[in-house]
Formats: sequence, C-alpha cells, structure tokens
Amino acid sequence: MGDPFGEGYPGDGEGYLHEVEVDSFRIAPVAVSNERFARFAGDTGYRTTAEVAGSSAVFHGAVHQDAAGHIVGRAAATPWWLEVRGADWAHPAGPGSSWQDIPDHPVVHVSWDDAVAFCRWEGSRLPTEAEWEYAARGGLAGKRYPWGDELEPGGEYRCNIWRGTFPTVNTAEDGWPATAPVDAFEPNGYGLYQMTGNVWEWCWDWFDPRAYLRSPRRNPVGPARGRERVVRGGSHLCHVSYCFRYRVAARSRNTPDSSTGNCGFRTAGGCHGSSQGLG
Repeated sequence: MGDPFGEGYPGDGEGYLHEVEVDSFRIAPVAVSNERFARFAGDTGYRTTAEVAGSSAVFHGAVHQDAAGHIVGRAAATPWWLEVRGADWAHPAGPGSSWQDIPDHPVVHVSWDDAVAFCRWEGSRLPTEAEWEYAARGGLAGKRYPWGDELEPGGEYRCNIWRGTFPTVNTAEDGWPATAPVDAFEPNGYGLYQMTGNVWEWCWDWFDPRAYLRSPRRNPVGPARGRERVVRGGSHLCHVSYCFRYRVAARSRNTPDSSTGNCGFRTAGGCHGSSQGLG
C-alpha cells in the first residue's frame, strides 16, 4: 500500500510504502446503483442523512434548472459546492431531478452512516481501506491506476474524471459530464469497474494520516476511533490541477454524516480476519 511515485498530498498520509496481507474476501464488481439503493429504501422506509437534514451538497455545474431557487448556501473554501434544499439520493441534482432518469448510475448523497445501513440490510459490509486498495490494483503491483501507469493508454479513456479546466470547463471528452453508469469503461484485472473516478467510495476505516506508520501487516482495519472515515477512488470532479486522487494509492476522508453529489460506495463481504463488527 502507498504511493510509489511521490505524487500524494502530505496531509493524506499515503507516502509510506508498506506491505499488507488481507484474508480472502468478496467485493462487488460495481458501486451500488440508484436502482439497487431504491430497493433498499423501498423495503425499509429508510431515510438518509440528506433526507433528514433536508439538503445536501451539489456541484454548481450539476444543479438542476428547477432547483435554482433551492440553493441555501455555498462552501467558503470550495465555492463550487452548493448546499441545495431537497437534494438527496432520489433527487441527485436537487428538485426537478430523479434517480429514475439514471437508474444504473451510482447512488450519491449517501453518508457513511447510510452506506452501513444499506450493508446491514443486504448482509454485506463496507470494504476496509486495505481491501479496497488490493481490489483496485487488480493484480498489478506499484502502478498508478488500476490498468497501469498511463492515464489514457493508446488514447483510450479508462475512467470518468474532470477533463478541461476545473471548476469551470468540463469538456466531458470521456463521455460523461457528471456520473457515469456503474459498469462504464473497462474493468480492471479482477473484473471490477471504476475503482477510480466516477464517485468516491466509502471504506470502513477511520481516517488518520499516520495510519500507515502504525497499522499491522495483516488485515489492518484502521484506527479504533476518529472523526472522519476514509473515502477512496476519486470522482468525476477530480482533476490533476486540484485533486489528483484518482490514483489507486490516493486517500481522502469525510465525516461519517456528510453527503455530497460525488460520493457513493460498493459492498464487500467474506472471510476477513477481523470482520466482526464491520457492518
């Protein structure tokens, strides 16, 4: 695990290269889709963090035209993020939008708490950070991306990220101006789709920039406590000029009650050596 190229952000703590062993586990080939999450919500009546709060963060270029009057705030440090009243998993671009228009896209506006609730309903769990990175590498060692070191080998687009000038001009040359279907692009060597780009994915672990210095070699599960949970993989808003985190080694974090229009999750399960209590 870790960044072999020295490209990571110091505060993320990905620079310490170290070997990790994980027991056998299962991981979903795709992120949880809108359609799949809708079955969960319909079966349980569950209300997500964003639904309870009444709003969520939507990228300024993605706000539905009917939601313009529902903008209730703007992030000071990242003004391209707008707090939109009525934005949630079922209305990903705010009022006027619907998950039913993009049923095969990844569910977004789900907090870590929402993801864990889904896993409990399904009988799965979130992957640990170590499992996620093992899966994302697809059998390749020390590579920048799930398919190798070049972003566009042979001129072929392999992930859904920001293309153009962030945060104002997205050329969408990869085919998708926002999220893409969960099985878009070629899978990695393990048959897993979009382990980088499209949406950030929640992991089980608490985040600590010093975690790699302290974690055990076998089945690390992160610190025992913390304020933020790990997210992995980057999203369709990542760009090398601002957020070069669509690399398999890259780490980031958010509070477990946060929800945004570019974060989802995929599920895991199986024989993790420390799986009790993971979901």
